[in-house]
Amino acid sequence: MDNRAVGVFDSGLGGLTAVRELKRILPNEKIVFLGDTLRVPYGTRDPETLRQFAEDDLNFLLSKNVKYIVIACGTVSSNVPDEVLEAVPVPVTGVIAPTVAAAVSSTENGIIGVIATPACISSGAYQNGIAKTDPSVKVIARACPRLVPLIESFGVSELGSEIDAALEEYLAPIMESGADTLILGCTHYPLIADRITRIMGRDVHLIDSGAQAARTAKEALETSDSLAARKSRPKHDFYVTSDPDRFTSSSGYFLGEAIGKATITTL
Repeated sequence: MDNRAVGVFDSGLGGLTAVRELKRILPNEKIVFLGDTLRVPYGTRDPETLRQFAEDDLNFLLSKNVKYIVIACGTVSSNVPDEVLEAVPVPVTGVIAPTVAAAVSSTENGIIGVIATPACISSGAYQNGIAKTDPSVKVIARACPRLVPLIESFGVSELGSEIDAALEEYLAPIMESGADTLILGCTHYPLIADRITRIMGRDVHLIDSGAQAARTAKEALETSDSLAARKSRPKHDFYVTSDPDRFTSSSGYFLGEAIGKATITTL
């Protein structure tokens, strides 16, 4: 047993969708969340910048004495070099491998769509992961540069025709391909899952990358006998690198409940 916290980080608000799943499946685990709201979005950054951002985020969570880290960011998960992760003294889970496994298991017609940030799509992480898992599967990957800025800037409740137009543009070739499974390759995207389903149709299975990473973390903690021994639900800690009030006011939609307070920090 290990009562240390589970660390989670993302470029902004999206990683809270992974926290929501962690809270559901591991209710006795304390969570320390970092949202790098000052430098969001990550999805248009070059690989060297992403490496530095990842090291900053990892080191911050390690300073909080976490026992496990979930990278709730598709862009970082797909771009951070192996040597960076190997240097981390606690287990680390990204979103790519668990999401690929779930998508390949889900598809019935062998056609999988992927939507993610430009940096994530350019890395080829999802495409290569699917090809290694099942070479017969066809993958249609689309970079979606406008989605994260829209979600972060306006808040889901205020989104309207602009994001619908962007989704229709990005999803058109995936719809034309006949994909029966769609990877939401950024943890912001589950927040607009209803809009995506309206366009794609209810028969298309959406794979939530943050939720898949959370489930993998649960399995790893159980296997290593590292679950918390506490009997009551802990208080979670939320850190951001800018605008904690806005983060706090938006948290309810992402988590299903308000967080109360976010602490501003520097990296």
